[in-house]
Amino acid sequence: MKFSAIRIYAFLLALCCCTSTLQAQDSGQEGIINLADPTVFYHEGTYYLYGTVEGNANQGFEAYTSKDLKSWEGPKGARDGFALHRQDAYGTKGFWAPQVFYHQGKFYMAYTANENIAIAESNSPLGPFAQQVKEPLAAPVKQIDPFVFVDDDGKKYLYHVRLQDGNRIYVAEMKDNFSGIKEETLREVIAAQEPWENTAKASWPVAEGPTVLKHNGLYYMTYSANDFRNPDYAVGYAIGRSPLGPWVKQKDSPIISTKNIGVNGTGHGDFVKDKRGNLIYVFHTHQSDTTVGPRKTALVNARFFKNPNGGEDRITVDPKSFFYPKVR
Repeated sequence: MKFSAIRIYAFLLALCCCTSTLQAQDSGQEGIINLADPTVFYHEGTYYLYGTVEGNANQGFEAYTSKDLKSWEGPKGARDGFALHRQDAYGTKGFWAPQVFYHQGKFYMAYTANENIAIAESNSPLGPFAQQVKEPLAAPVKQIDPFVFVDDDGKKYLYHVRLQDGNRIYVAEMKDNFSGIKEETLREVIAAQEPWENTAKASWPVAEGPTVLKHNGLYYMTYSANDFRNPDYAVGYAIGRSPLGPWVKQKDSPIISTKNIGVNGTGHGDFVKDKRGNLIYVFHTHQSDTTVGPRKTALVNARFFKNPNGGEDRITVDPKSFFYPKVR
């Protein structure tokens, strides 16, 4: 369907007038947070939000803080608003998809830069995250979207995306100091092959943004599929009986999509538990029905529930709980 320039302008004007959430993050006004590939880290009563800085992804990662997940302050990173600035760590461009975790008294940030994966350290969730040796993890191919998972037995795993014949999700056990992977354990776990995962029938199918949870002795991986610019960008999940798999995609995927959330480009996020132990999924959406970026940070309630047909518990989200957090 074609629209005239006048009709498009009128639509956008009405949308802006009716929705204060479309205020740009860099305007200095209250409004939606424009971080893509977001993650929320909870520590000692405070939530910390990080993500790809839309429109300025060549400097590092900003940090925002909140006490309730709805009202945020920031950017509050230790270096001019940035929790990680490129002068302190590996990379000169393309700072994407950070993950922050705490291990043995230190805070770590796994992230993408220059289409490589690096891990930086800090004494605070606000940074500055830094590396003594500014190098990425060794790999023979380009790789992005890291997620570090530490299992109950202390073993560490790196879930990530390798750029070869599409965006494909891999896993490998990591060395104890997070300096690299154990190559002999590397294996592919997810490729975009289901109809919902490649609605455009692209020659370069995309599966990315892995996050892993352990529940009742099983491992649950959420991931996103389709190109992020596609309105059908969506989140599905797979279940494994070990961190290395094999992983079985679930037929009730996708669990987050434009069909149940009502907005385009829903995907690439992470789980966090709130102060009461409730499970929350943070992700991004398109800016509007007609514009992809800057992508907007969003949250939705999630939970595990028993499969009425028996077998493994399922993951579901409550579309009615969907909202855009705001800087106040």
